[in-house]
Amino acid sequence: MNRPYVFINVAATADGKIDTFERKGAAISSRRDKERVDELRAGADAVIVGGRTLLEENPKLIVKSEALREGRVRRGMPQNPIKVGIVTSADIHPDSDFLNAGPARIVIFTTNRTSKEQVEFLRGRNVEVFIHESERVDLSQVLEKLYELGARRVMIEGGGTVNFEFLRAGLVDELMIYIAPMIFGGDNAPTLAAGTGLFRNEAIALKLENVETHEDGGILLCYKLIVD
Repeated sequence: MNRPYVFINVAATADGKIDTFERKGAAISSRRDKERVDELRAGADAVIVGGRTLLEENPKLIVKSEALREGRVRRGMPQNPIKVGIVTSADIHPDSDFLNAGPARIVIFTTNRTSKEQVEFLRGRNVEVFIHESERVDLSQVLEKLYELGARRVMIEGGGTVNFEFLRAGLVDELMIYIAPMIFGGDNAPTLAAGTGLFRNEAIALKLENVETHEDGGILLCYKLIVD
């Protein structure tokens, strides 16, 4: 399969949580880590989020630094990477930052659970909508389509369910985790990989490539996925 290089970037607490039990997008990254994430976006052709992140956290998915945006333009790239949403029912609010922050190309992968009226609305906003005739979006087809659209380096920014599904499908090349020096706790607080989970003998193997310590007490872990 022709697909882009895919990496997941996530910020988590020392107890592995990517948000509090409230699930309102609690701040975890330090200022230095936010700058690192902006650099990652600036180097990506597309940025993916899953349905819950898209609909509940209202992400912008743009490069914040003007200097980094200018650097992309000098390299012959658009100011911002392609914004990609993977969502079963694409009930995106017209005023959402996902639709309005930019400029950026916007692509939605969804299912026939999204109403025809909503699809027409999105396409009227110049969103490229691809409908999968199944209960769930096929992630392999997502990557094939993004490759066709010219994306060669793709960043996944969560949440936990979409992270897990890409990992389980063997479609991830690299995993970057910023571990912040804090504890959230909570049985229902989300972790970086959610979904149905795996048995021990099905565990996804990782190879540690780099460890970076930050002055704020945070740690950046960089893993490559071990392919059998």
